[in-house]
Amino acid sequence: MSRKSARRKSTPRKSDPSGAGQAKKPTGLTRRKEVREFEADMKLRTLRPDELLHPAQLLARFAERASELIAQLPDDVRPTPATVNAALRQGVLEAFRTRDEHIARLVETDLVASKPDQGAKVIRRAVRASLVDMGVRVVEEADEQELFVVVEGEGEGFELVRPAYVDQATDKLLLAGQLRRIPAPRTLPEQAGTSAVGARGDDAK
Repeated sequence: MSRKSARRKSTPRKSDPSGAGQAKKPTGLTRRKEVREFEADMKLRTLRPDELLHPAQLLARFAERASELIAQLPDDVRPTPATVNAALRQGVLEAFRTRDEHIARLVETDLVASKPDQGAKVIRRAVRASLVDMGVRVVEEADEQELFVVVEGEGEGFELVRPAYVDQATDKLLLAGQLRRIPAPRTLPEQAGTSAVGARGDDAK
């Protein structure tokens, strides 16, 4: 027997019945691919300059449509063009001011989420703080059942699946919450009596 053959026989390959050794671990190549796909998706989502909203363009568009509607009104109730333009201008500016405030909150949240080693709890709190600052009430208690829908389960108790979101300014329901029915918790009389006796015994000591 040659030395080469003996070396092959002395190191038999062990089988892995569990298949754990065949599992592929995430590599830097996979992470770089995910980053490239995310960046490509962001480029597709990005608005082009000609698609962006401009206050002057919106105002001109609204004024043109308003002039068409006002021309159909009788002369004695027809507002002046200056009055219409002033009202439209105020409305457009207020809408863009609100938009800027919302964008600023989202930017702050994105900055928090972009910091390295940020846990899910920190990011969740940043998002929740932004929502509350913008006037959104997050309801996580089942007491206000009119804000929730029951999606599954059986029993007299309720378990939160998804919170409800309410606009505090208008009290409008932005997104209904979801509840799951569960058996109501019960306290056995024996346990209640034992607890009471134990408490009295402690007091006596």
